[in-house]
Amino acid sequence: MTAGSTLYDVAVVGFGPAGAVAAGLLGQRGLSTYVCDRQADVYDKPRAISLDHEILRLFQQMGVIDRVAPYIEPFTDSVYLGVDGLVIQRLSMLPPPYPLAHPPSVVFTQPPVERVLRDHAASFDSVAIELGRTVTFIEQHADCVVLHLRDGDGTPALVRARYLLGCDGASSTVRAQAGIELEDLGFDEPWLVVDVKVNDKGLARLPATSMQYCNPARPATMVIGPGNHRRWEIANNPGEDPASAATPEGAWRLLEPYLARDEGELWRQASYRFHALVAERWRVGRVLLAGDAAHQQPPFLGQGMCQGLRDVANLTWKLDAVLRGHADVALLDTYGQERKAHVIALTTRIKNIGSIITERDPAQARARDARLLAQHGGEVVPTPRQELQPALSTGLLAPRSHPARGTIFPQPWVQGSSGKLRLDEQLGRGWRVILRRPDRLTALPRPMRIFGEEVCFAALGSPPLVETEPVLSGWMDRLGVEAVIVRPDHYVYGVAGSVSELGELLENGPWRAHPARQPA
Repeated sequence: MTAGSTLYDVAVVGFGPAGAVAAGLLGQRGLSTYVCDRQADVYDKPRAISLDHEILRLFQQMGVIDRVAPYIEPFTDSVYLGVDGLVIQRLSMLPPPYPLAHPPSVVFTQPPVERVLRDHAASFDSVAIELGRTVTFIEQHADCVVLHLRDGDGTPALVRARYLLGCDGASSTVRAQAGIELEDLGFDEPWLVVDVKVNDKGLARLPATSMQYCNPARPATMVIGPGNHRRWEIANNPGEDPASAATPEGAWRLLEPYLARDEGELWRQASYRFHALVAERWRVGRVLLAGDAAHQQPPFLGQGMCQGLRDVANLTWKLDAVLRGHADVALLDTYGQERKAHVIALTTRIKNIGSIITERDPAQARARDARLLAQHGGEVVPTPRQELQPALSTGLLAPRSHPARGTIFPQPWVQGSSGKLRLDEQLGRGWRVILRRPDRLTALPRPMRIFGEEVCFAALGSPPLVETEPVLSGWMDRLGVEAVIVRPDHYVYGVAGSVSELGELLENGPWRAHPARQPA
């Protein structure tokens, strides 16, 4: 059997959220992209339920933020109840003005949002999508990857691409074919997840916030989703059968402490083993992993889908630079370095949150309650969820450490010629250099390109960067920053305290060590 004559830039296996966003971002950059998935349509029930402002900013960059808005609502606070039903901890939202110009935490309805993401990918002429196709085998060659595929009726096919991105879920065929093992980060528990469409009677007596029931007898979570959607995550006890718990009868039995059968309609119930796993490698030759194929984490901060979309936002601009010959293939190694370290750091924090919820020893649980309450003199001080998000710690970052390096760059609302705009809508995507004072712009050599992309230079207080509220200026003042270099994925490459220091960063950046060469 002969492979098709088309050599795609990238093949994406898996058309879930990570695969759809990857295909859309690649299509946005004009890269020829092939996408396949063994399923013919979007799964019609919710799995992910929460997103954060970093992902909403990505949707904004893709041009779909208004289309997903009807299916999104702000996240409520999460209230933690201890052994005796007392509040022991509270995770909250950052107050306005929001640092990324979007609500910091939201809940959403996955199926319609996923359809928007798929439609966005399909809107690009450079993206070819074939559903109902299963990958059976992968061959790596010096210049391409060959995918062996099979249609639902058994018809075989071959597809060639210069790079392959596996977004095909926790049981990834791509990962297995590439010989990549998963590292265990030390969490493995059986839980039941139940989604319910709650009626007015049930809504009237349920809490007005999301809840964490830190009960040694049976830990549980309730998340307030959009509209009347409520999700419970309920721990299975030793000796209980997960399959039995995932039946309607089993689900209602575990819901009894929270909801009566006449107060809602089951939407989905599924037993899961909550894992903490990460791929040992994220790239083998021309094969890369993203999303659940590369990592899985417990759901206690609702970061599962966010992590997958961070992966592809990190990777796609690097693939573009390498494929166009503007960067050495070594740039792709920074993807795994950055994302693996970030996933491990965030998973560690998620496990720490989970240890609060899942403590099974009553004496230890009471000690936990006393310890948390003692931290603030017996008061419960709300902690914004975003304070738990780690920075990038390695990879494509400036040599000099700084508290801002590797963090998400703020996005204020700015004054545009036609009214208020978010910063990225004004400055566009790509590399940006932002200065604290407009008079410093004249001292910089312009124009300039980084990995083939023209750098956007702007200064606070000068069009096009006139803030409507002091979000960015306050951030720069707090951190003592005079200039910032921002990557296309909105992470801070590095900061400078002077124009001369900024000039050195630009002149000595790793892009200088990777001159344009033949496309990889």
